[in-house]
Amino acid sequence: MSSIIQLLPDHVANQIAAGEVVQRPASVVKELLENAVDADATDIKLIIKDAGKSLVQVIDNGKGMSVTDARLCFERHATSKIRQAEDLFSLATKGFRGEALASIAAIAHMEMKTKQDQQELGTHIIIEGSKFVSQEVAVLPKGTSFAVKNLFFNIPARRNFLKSDTVEFRHVMDEFQRVALAHPNIHFTFYHNGSEMYNLPAAGYRQRIVGIMSGKTNEKLVPVNEDTEIINVQGFVCKPEFAKKNRGEQFFFVNDRFIKSGYLHHAVMAAYDGLLKDGSQPSYFLYLQVPPNTIDINIHPTKTEIKFDDEQALYAILRASIKHSLGQFNVAPVLDFDRDANLDTPYHYKDLEAETPTIQVDGTFNPFTDDKTNQHYSKVSSGSGSGSGFSSGSNSYSGYSKRVEPTASWESLYVGLETESIESSPFTFENEEVTSSLFNDDEVETASQKTYQIHKKYIVSPIKSGMVIVDQQRAHQRILYEQFLLNMTVNQASSQQLLFPLNLFYSSDEMTLIEELKPSLETTGFVFENAQADHIVISGIPVNITESEISMVIEQLLSDLQDGIPASSYSQNDTIAKSMAKSLAVKTGSYLTEKEQDNLVNGLFACKDPNISPFQKPTFITMRVEDIDKKFAL
Repeated sequence: MSSIIQLLPDHVANQIAAGEVVQRPASVVKELLENAVDADATDIKLIIKDAGKSLVQVIDNGKGMSVTDARLCFERHATSKIRQAEDLFSLATKGFRGEALASIAAIAHMEMKTKQDQQELGTHIIIEGSKFVSQEVAVLPKGTSFAVKNLFFNIPARRNFLKSDTVEFRHVMDEFQRVALAHPNIHFTFYHNGSEMYNLPAAGYRQRIVGIMSGKTNEKLVPVNEDTEIINVQGFVCKPEFAKKNRGEQFFFVNDRFIKSGYLHHAVMAAYDGLLKDGSQPSYFLYLQVPPNTIDINIHPTKTEIKFDDEQALYAILRASIKHSLGQFNVAPVLDFDRDANLDTPYHYKDLEAETPTIQVDGTFNPFTDDKTNQHYSKVSSGSGSGSGFSSGSNSYSGYSKRVEPTASWESLYVGLETESIESSPFTFENEEVTSSLFNDDEVETASQKTYQIHKKYIVSPIKSGMVIVDQQRAHQRILYEQFLLNMTVNQASSQQLLFPLNLFYSSDEMTLIEELKPSLETTGFVFENAQADHIVISGIPVNITESEISMVIEQLLSDLQDGIPASSYSQNDTIAKSMAKSLAVKTGSYLTEKEQDNLVNGLFACKDPNISPFQKPTFITMRVEDIDKKFAL
């Protein structure tokens, strides 16, 4: 029997390896940016077109490569980062496997230009699908430039699985932000389709965070700084009142490498225990420095997972340091109600020594000089004129006395007022307490059967055959969903104008998403003024939304559309209607009056599809009398 096992050709092996290393254009961006950082670059430019599908180019001013290195870097397992297996436990670079460039070159048209500082000429290499097309000598600036064009050109199935440009661009943005946040000492520039998205000069951690997120982020940040033998924790956490619904602004960096860790995230959440609303997520930017021999990075191809030697100690230190910062900057509440915060010594003053205050004395000052005339005092002459200072008739002092201005009597205050009495008109007062109704429906006739609310969650309504048990949250979601969908597709939604326009601040990628959603949001009743670079101005809102709910509605909408905006308009309207219905529906645990209960039940059964919520869950169940009789028969 003949042998059937054979070695795969290099180009086939590279395409297989590319399936793990390169999933989308964002993977190419990550690998090329990390290579530029490893080359000790101080200025890195990222240029992409069509969300990276047509072009991903990274230009740096790093150390560059020689002619031999330029050709060898495209071979599999060729790397300058490690020499032996023990080097894996003392890594100081981003990459170490030597697979990225070979994998990218196997599935794209790749062009590389590189030159070392001490060399007069550089190297220009063109590769198409692992095949070297040309290698030439060229006049180039110091550094390296990688241009990746037509990604997945020879794997059409993989190219068809790519999402829309909006989704892919968001993934590229995420990778760029992670690398830029990890290295604030490098100047980063980002261009997309010819437009400058970011221009981040070298700065500190706080300036880099504010430059990437938005200008309003600065007031949200609380610094964290803790140095121990096991770990050094630096960075910032956000104040609890700025917590969001999604987990978009949560960054862990271990030795300047972005990671994802549910265990460390739980430590942060434990530090915020009791300070956050249900379902809210705090934002944080934490930079952890640990000894390289205590971590293992070689776990996942994307290198976003790390194994720690002593996770329990890291958990305790991280939780304690964040809790300390929240208390130190008076973010967490204290129980000492008599404490005067103005008398607290600032934390950074605790190690400073007291200094003797300096006193300045004016030796030329004479209080008896007549430089200034006293306008409020007059000379009083003596009665005898002898100049003795005392009058003959009395012992009163005849020096300077204060002149008393005559004041009018109190009766003058009432001169000119009419003496006729003003008849007061009878006033009417509102005796009944005015409470806002949950629904804006018209008056509903009083039902003959009464509804009941159970545990502030279910509404029970008797019917002829038994009773109906309605889930109030799901029922209200169905009602609002159909109302919003009707306004967006058929009716012209009405809006209420705000007395003062509302300014809401968001990050750049969130602003891009809002710009795309703006036409659909305007059909629901939103009125937008001119949007700025980092915030939107809302001057009108739908009639069934209050001003305090606007921020919550938009945050929920951005969270639901993280995976991309649907291409078709109906799907987009459907997604927006579902998100707004979920945000505005009455929550479990809310008390409803009898009128609100009746409106909810009647509104549910007036819907086109009252049986299920917008999220395909049942809204009510029915129990017949026969079913109840069977329960008692047991």
